[in-house]
Amino acid sequence: MDETPFVLLGKEIPRGGSAVLDLEVAKLHTRTPVKVPVIVERSLKDGPVLLLMAGIHGDEVNGVAILREIIRKKYNKPQTGTIICIPVFNIFGYLIQTREFPDGKDLNRVFPGANNGSMAAQFAYAFTENIAPYVDYVIDFHTGGAERDNAPQIRCVLSDEKTTELAKIFNAPYIINSSYVSKSVRETLNKMKKTVLLYEGGKSKNLDLNVIECGVNGAVNVMNYLGIQNGSVEENCNSIIIDKTKWIRSPYSGMFKLLVKNGSKVAKKEVLGIIQDPFGDFEKKIVAPFDCHVFCVNTYPIINKGDALFHVSLEL
Repeated sequence: MDETPFVLLGKEIPRGGSAVLDLEVAKLHTRTPVKVPVIVERSLKDGPVLLLMAGIHGDEVNGVAILREIIRKKYNKPQTGTIICIPVFNIFGYLIQTREFPDGKDLNRVFPGANNGSMAAQFAYAFTENIAPYVDYVIDFHTGGAERDNAPQIRCVLSDEKTTELAKIFNAPYIINSSYVSKSVRETLNKMKKTVLLYEGGKSKNLDLNVIECGVNGAVNVMNYLGIQNGSVEENCNSIIIDKTKWIRSPYSGMFKLLVKNGSKVAKKEVLGIIQDPFGDFEKKIVAPFDCHVFCVNTYPIINKGDALFHVSLEL
């Protein structure tokens, strides 16, 4: 049998081989290199190349925990094809638990990057040039930002039948129609003709065991569907598909008391939360404007007028 070379970051990984590679782009001002670990497992049989990546925002730790569990349980050792894991992409932000790079840039808004650009743009460029061309499928793990808590969900473009089918296989509670965001890694990979799922679950700086379990099970289900692993695909795909969404914003400033459980189906005029002032002068109810699913909630106790409180489905 002829050996088919698979070379990543200058390292050839033979059939049945594995490697822990370093994506090295920049150094700290102390001259200390910062290396992003890239874990590669190749089976004895050629097949699809699946990339699992997390931590593109440094404070989104649920995705990091999902990849950690996948690696710990050896689900990243394929029966066919190759699995690449990048558990912590934004290593700078992860070390100090911030969303951004040291240059203040959001890494997920500078793709495909530039070799001579900002530090974040250089990282994006290194990924786009040296890793993205060699993969076929990608699952990018995220959480809600700051005070927002996301119910487990897959975001994709519903008009893309191939991606939507894979989203159903993942089997998260929700599948949300989501356009490609300019200069995001998902948009860049789509332009490169890669099939990409974006998983959202939980909130930043918080580990949610249910979100982690859903992410691990979903990734394994995709592996089984693609033939990368030999397990069976779960057939209980009951994901709620949401085509159109709306943010319910606060009409007042004050202390926010959340009353609805994230991931709930609510009826029109059902009380979702209460806004109060700290002096006991007023108490305002926030009610559902229509029947809808709630798949993201604001958990911050102090809110301002206009803040997003709930992300809901526009149609049932």
